[in-house]
Amino acid sequence: MITGNIKSQVDQIWNAFWSGGVSNPLSVIEQITYLLFIKRLDEIHTREEAKANMLGTAMERRIFPEGTFTYKVSDDPKDDETIERPYDDLRWQRLINFENREKMKLMDQHVFPFMRTMAEEGTAFATHMKDARLGFSSPALLDKVMRLLDGIQMDDRDTKGDVYEYMLGKIASAGQNGQFRTPRHIIELMVRLMAPTPKDTICDPAAGTCGFLVTAGEYLRETHSEMLRNPEQRQHFHNNMFHGFDFDPTMLRIGSMNMVLHGVENADVAYRDSLAEEHGADTGAYSLILANPPFAGSLDYDATAKDLQKVVKTKKTELLFLALFLRLMRTGGRAAVVVPDGVLFGSSKAHKDIRRIIVEEQKLDAIIKLPSGVFRPYAGVSTAIMIFTKTESGGTDNVWFYDMEADGLSLDDKRTELLPTEKLGPVPAEALTEDEHAKNNLPDILARWGALEAEAERPHTAQSFMVSLADIQATGTWDLSLNRYKEVAHEEVDHQPPKEIIAELRAIEAEIAEGLDRLEGMLG
Repeated sequence: MITGNIKSQVDQIWNAFWSGGVSNPLSVIEQITYLLFIKRLDEIHTREEAKANMLGTAMERRIFPEGTFTYKVSDDPKDDETIERPYDDLRWQRLINFENREKMKLMDQHVFPFMRTMAEEGTAFATHMKDARLGFSSPALLDKVMRLLDGIQMDDRDTKGDVYEYMLGKIASAGQNGQFRTPRHIIELMVRLMAPTPKDTICDPAAGTCGFLVTAGEYLRETHSEMLRNPEQRQHFHNNMFHGFDFDPTMLRIGSMNMVLHGVENADVAYRDSLAEEHGADTGAYSLILANPPFAGSLDYDATAKDLQKVVKTKKTELLFLALFLRLMRTGGRAAVVVPDGVLFGSSKAHKDIRRIIVEEQKLDAIIKLPSGVFRPYAGVSTAIMIFTKTESGGTDNVWFYDMEADGLSLDDKRTELLPTEKLGPVPAEALTEDEHAKNNLPDILARWGALEAEAERPHTAQSFMVSLADIQATGTWDLSLNRYKEVAHEEVDHQPPKEIIAELRAIEAEIAEGLDRLEGMLG
C-alpha cells in the first residue's frame, strides 16, 4: 500500500498535467507510461553496467548503444548544422538535467524515435511503442513532470505496482473512460474464487489495463512464492502464463506497462478484436479465463468470427463473449466472468442456447448476483459473476447462488467506503461483525465458496443456496436468474384459537357494559 506522501506526489503530477492543459485522463496516463518506460530503460542499462563492472566483463545487454547520433543544432529549418552526441544523452539520468527546451527537443526528435525502433526487439511492451508520440504542451511542463516522477521512490516491485494502480485509479475518478476499470475488490474476489496455480495459463480477452492479470500474478506471488525459485515455473510465469487482448493501442500500452511494473517481464498483451477474429491458433489454449468484457450491444454477423457463430448464432456481444470463452478454454479449464443480468434470463433462442450449453454440456458452478451499483458512476446495469468449468461432457449437479447485497462501498455514484480500510475487500485484515457483514459481503462469499458442502442444507430464503440441475431444467429455458429460485421468508405469527378470541371479545364487551352502567348511575 502506498503512503500518503507518495499519493501526494502522484496527485501533484496529475495536477501539473491538468494545469498545463492536458485534461484527458487517458492522455495523462499514456504520457506517464512513456516516461516510466524511458526511466525503466535507464534503470536496466545501469543495472547491466554495474553487473559488468563487478564481474569485469563486457555488458551482456546494452539498451543504449556505445556510438553517437546526429543532432541538429538549430531549430531553424534553413540551418543544417549538426553535431554528434553520445547515446548516453538519451538516458533518463542525463535527460533530466538538460535545459528545458533542450530536453523537449531531445525527447521529441530522438528519445521517442529511439523507443519506436525498440519495437523491433519484440518484447511485449516495446512492441506497443511503435506509434508513441510526445504529448507535452510545453518544455516547462515536461521538466516539472519528469522531476516529480523522479522524486517518487519506486525502488521495489510492490511500490511501482501500487503507484501505477493509484494512477490508473485516477482514470476512474476523473469521470472518463472508467469502463476500463473493474473495481479492484471485485477483481480480487474473482481471482481468489478461482485460486490460480503455477500451472495455469490465464487469459483475459478484454484486458483493458490488465487488472485481472495483474491481480492473478500478485495472488500467485502471495500464495506460491516458491514458484519463482523454480526455473521452469519462473520462465512460465514471466513468458507464458499471462495473455491479454484488446483492440485499443492506448490500453495495450497501459496494460502492458501495468504488468511490467508488477514484475511480469514478458506478458502476452496483444492487439486483437476478440469477437471479430478467428481463434484457431489458440482454441483450447487457456486453463483459466478471468474477464469483464464490454457489452456494447450488437455486432453485424459479417463482423463476427465464424467460429463463434457456430457456438451460438447471435449478434449480441454478451453471448458472443461467452462463446469465445468456451472456445479459448481447454477441457478442464475454469472461468469467472462478469455478465449482464440479461444473459441469465433472456428469452431469445440464442440466450437459451448458450445457457443450455453451459448447464448441460459444460459444468456451471456458481452465479453470484452483484448489486446494481457496483459499476457506478459509469453504469448502473445489473450484473452477475458466472463461474463455470469446460468439460464437454456435462457435470452440472447443483449450482451455487449468492445474492451479494453489499461490497463495502455505497451503491450510489459517490461509491463511498462504508467501513475502515482494514475491513474492506474479500480478505479484510480484521474479522467482520454481523453488522459489518451487512456492509461487505465479500469475505462471506469467499468463506462459503470454500465450504460448498454446507450450502446444500441452506434454505432458498437464505442469502446463498444450492439449486439442482433438475430445478434449472424444469424451467424449460435454463433460467439462471437468482430471483427465479429465491424464496421470500415469511414471518411466523402465533395463531390464537377462535374460541379464545371470542371469549376475550365477550369479556371486553361485558367490561364496557359494566362501565356504561356505572356512568348512568353517576349521572342519574
